[in-house]
Amino acid sequence: MTNTDRRPFAAALAATLGLAALCWGLTAQKMSGMNMGPAASLGPFPSFIAMWATMMAAMMLPGVAPAVLKVARDGGSTATVLSFVGAYLAVWAAIGLPVYALYQPHGTAMAGVITIAAGLYEFTPIKKEARRRCCHGPIASGVECAAYCVGTTAGLMAMQIAIGIMSLSWMIAVTLVICAQKLFPPHRFVDAILGLALIGLGVAIIATPQHVPGLMPAM
Repeated sequence: MTNTDRRPFAAALAATLGLAALCWGLTAQKMSGMNMGPAASLGPFPSFIAMWATMMAAMMLPGVAPAVLKVARDGGSTATVLSFVGAYLAVWAAIGLPVYALYQPHGTAMAGVITIAAGLYEFTPIKKEARRRCCHGPIASGVECAAYCVGTTAGLMAMQIAIGIMSLSWMIAVTLVICAQKLFPPHRFVDAILGLALIGLGVAIIATPQHVPGLMPAM
């Protein structure tokens, strides 16, 4: 492949990671001083949905970079790549609607239960199939890619929302796990360790929330 042939890939990768970095910067600025744990309130809908969309771009774009490169490699024009990324982010932004509608400030017990459920989800066929299609199968569009990504990360995202939706530290931790799952080949042993670790974290949150870093129990 010549240098000229590599340019579309380099541009697509730089744009994707650059947008992710920008959104991380904006999120870190907005979340400065926030760490309310399960007791967090989402505030007015316009400010929440703007924050949510920025968070999702920051968290999900690094892991979807290989899919963006596939689109560019398959002869996608700049407009096609932008459409793919735009549709992908639009789906994640739309997920914020049910999150806002269903979320209620809660206690550490509920946060622990949801974290345990997130660990159990790692063992389900739904999670395994969604991950296989999202990370290693053919993807027709940004909407389809986002749909499989939602299936892949549903447990982890539910856990983050339950533990601390406005916590930058938990956001970073969840993003690292999501990126690792998307960028590295699946391994049943590693997946099992993650599932068991989440279950153990959920138990710890219920039993000794004061010992869980970054978690502020509801008063």
